Amino acid sequence: MPMPTRGSKTVYILPNLFTTASLFCGFYAILAAIDGSGRFTFAAALIFVAMIFDGCDGRVARLTHTESEFGVQYDSLADLISFGVAPAIVIYQWSLHFAAIEPIYPAKLGWLTAFIYTTCTALRLARFNVQVGVTDKAVFVGLPSPSAAAIVAGFVWTGSNYHWNGANLIMLSAVLTWFSALAMVSNFKYYSFKTFKLQSRLPFSKAALPACLIGLIFLEPAPVLFGLFLIYGLHGPIWTLWRIAKRRQGRTG
Repeated sequence: MPMPTRGSKTVYILPNLFTTASLFCGFYAILAAIDGSGRFTFAAALIFVAMIFDGCDGRVARLTHTESEFGVQYDSLADLISFGVAPAIVIYQWSLHFAAIEPIYPAKLGWLTAFIYTTCTALRLARFNVQVGVTDKAVFVGLPSPSAAAIVAGFVWTGSNYHWNGANLIMLSAVLTWFSALAMVSNFKYYSFKTFKLQSRLPFSKAALPACLIGLIFLEPAPVLFGLFLIYGLHGPIWTLWRIAKRRQGRTG
């Protein structure tokens, strides 16, 4: 019987530390949403912090040559909590649960919407894992789960900041959550930014754009981030329809 290698019983500390930090943010966002104190701004912001840690773990692993199959699987499990369960519970506690007491909505609309979102996140992550190395790195097939979470959490963050009443926004909350969920399991293609290089040249006339964008985010982070990720979420269907129209035009031309 072959002896197990030493590497099979060890894990790399640094990249998994970032993954654990992302998982912690998602877990704490759930606690903040359900503890009864209404800390929805804090809970939604934590999901965005989880996105930062999630974006670092893979890059750190590649830079330090500490990639592993364990890290890939651990990252997916952490993403399911931080970008699946956490956003679903946050928007459920802020708005969707009111559907059970509002006579104009189906009583089960709230928890069903949250469950469908969580399920679609799990399906999206599973599909991504089996398609690694097969699909074009320049695009994602389906909306990435962190971007979907940013749409849901960004909406709650914006509404909480401006003191919107979640009970009056049940339908809008449901539509945004369903859109984010179905976009994750769709075949719409989204630009991945993996081919974008920071060392690329930028025309001088547009040199101030990054500074303006950063300034806007720091000025009003909630609505700006929500708007940016909503545009990103919509660009997949729009891009797909544009390519279909262009293909048909080429056939008839």
